Parts: sequence; structure tokens; C-alpha cells
Amino acid sequence: MHREPEIFPQSAWVLTDGKAGDMAQCVGVVEALGVSYESRTIAPRPPFSWWLPFGPTDPREWETRQHSPIAPPYPDIVVASGRRAAAYLRRIKWLSKGNTFTVFLKDPRTGPSAADLIWVPEHDRLRGRNVLVTPTSPHRFSAEKLATLRSDSVAAIDKLAHPRIAVLVGGDSRHHTFTEADQSHFLNGLRELANEESARFMITASRRTPPALAYGLSSLAKSGGHLYWTGEAPNPLGHYLAKADAIVATADSTNMIGEATATGKPIHVFQPSGGHSKITGFLESLERLGVIHPFPGPLKTTTYEPIDATPVIADRIKLDFSASREPEEAT
Repeated sequence: MHREPEIFPQSAWVLTDGKAGDMAQCVGVVEALGVSYESRTIAPRPPFSWWLPFGPTDPREWETRQHSPIAPPYPDIVVASGRRAAAYLRRIKWLSKGNTFTVFLKDPRTGPSAADLIWVPEHDRLRGRNVLVTPTSPHRFSAEKLATLRSDSVAAIDKLAHPRIAVLVGGDSRHHTFTEADQSHFLNGLRELANEESARFMITASRRTPPALAYGLSSLAKSGGHLYWTGEAPNPLGHYLAKADAIVATADSTNMIGEATATGKPIHVFQPSGGHSKITGFLESLERLGVIHPFPGPLKTTTYEPIDATPVIADRIKLDFSASREPEEAT
């Protein structure tokens, strides 16, 4: 039986070391909670940063120091992500005398006791009574937000012919490398899709995208009547996702693919050189659900029920927070 939370949080912090991916996940969850929040950014110095998440927090950032990121008063909830933030989350729990409900997104590397509630994707191994597991990651693209973005008038996008393809390009990472052969294969796949399907692309790259690949994507956009985001504000990713008929994404970013699953549109995944068992497991689970398809390959147009972990995580936080505030029954 579904149990509605009875006590709602009124305030929250987002606690990270400033990494964009961690911030996006935390903010997405807090926005789904519907509470006001502050962003708190930690920046531990060596050697303290080397020892995290196990070692002590940087004394320069302790709660008594000027401009401390963890200075009181403490909120009802702190949502944190990134291994450096795990130790700071434990300190906040202690400083608040247990009153602040703590949430950690992804494996904190220190076990289930790191927070009151921990979320991990299915491909992570951490499990426990207080560990919530979902197939994909949280993000800021709720169904309501995507619907609003879809209805927005955006001349540059709306004039593109169908099928419109959002192309989400990552880059080199710890586990993946875009070799010259990979870059050629990817670009040729896009050219083939444009020629055979008359597809029009809405392309975003990242700071990790190899310069040669970024140049090739920019040149493709200019010569073929496609869109290519060069990094200036505002970021059009939300509109690209909302207005796409299908999506092409590179396999180096599970966050990027997870965001795309919220659209219910088919996702065509390009595999650069390298890989990791966790990423492989993540992709295999989505393949079983009929969400992802190989790229290059035939363009798929079949839809599926959108997958969005964000409201699932937010609902669990509300329930657990409410339970933590309820007085214990006398025995």
C-alpha cells in the first residue's frame, strides 16, 4: 500500500564540489521535492582532498570558519553527491545532532551508513535497507518541464524538417577514448543518417569532446543545415530533448543517456573505444527494455514509457523524512 508522507521538509541544501553532473542530479531531486534550497560547494585542499571520502574534512571549511560551506543553521534535508562531499555530509549530520536528514546520490564508497538514504543506479553494487536502486539517474527534465519545453516556440528548432535528432556527444573519459577511427565512424554514421533519412540534427558537445570531433560536428552542421550548440547561454539541451523525434548519444556518459530516457524517444548509442562493466550493465538493462539501439544503425521511431528516476527518489525521500520525524510509539 502506498503511504503518503505526513511531515514535509521545508528547506534543503545541495552539497557538491561543483561538478556539473553531480549538481544537475542533486538539483533535479530537490526541485522534485518542491522545497526551497541553497547550493553549498566544498573545495577541500590537499592532503584532505586525497583522503576523502574516508578522511577528515578540510579544517579551513569547518562550520566556524568564515564563508564555511557547512555553517549553520542547518536545513531539514541535505542532498549531496560526489565522493568528496560524503565526509562533509557525515559532519553535517553530527553538527545538526541528527536533525538534518541526509541523502547521498551514487555510491559514497563508505557503505550504507554514509547517509540516511542513498540512491544508486542498478549497475552499482551497493545495496542496503536505506539504499534505493533505479535503472537510470535523476535529472532536471521532469515530464512537466519537457511538456513545457515542447510547446515553446523556438524558431531555429521549429523550422527543422523531421525527423529531428538530438545528438548528445560526450568525449574522452577514464573508461572511454574517442580514437580517430571512432570519430570518423561516428561522423560517417551521422552523414549516412542525414542522407538516407533526411534527418536534421540538434547537436551538443561537451568540454571532453576531442577538438577534431568538435570541428567535424560543427562543419557537418554548417554544411547540412543542422544546429550545433557552441556553448553560449542559454543551453538548448532541454529544447533539443523535448522536440526530438529520436536521440543519438555516446556511451561514455550514463547521465546523458539517463536524461534522454525521460523523453520516451528511441536512443541510438555510439560506443567509443574502451568501456566499463558498470556502463555495460547499464546499457544492457536499457536494451532489454527496448530503450536503446546501436549507432550507426537503422533509425528507430518506436516510443516507450518515459523512464524518470527523479520523482521516485523524491517520493522515497519524503516518506523516509516523514518517518524520521514521527515520534516513536511507546511499548
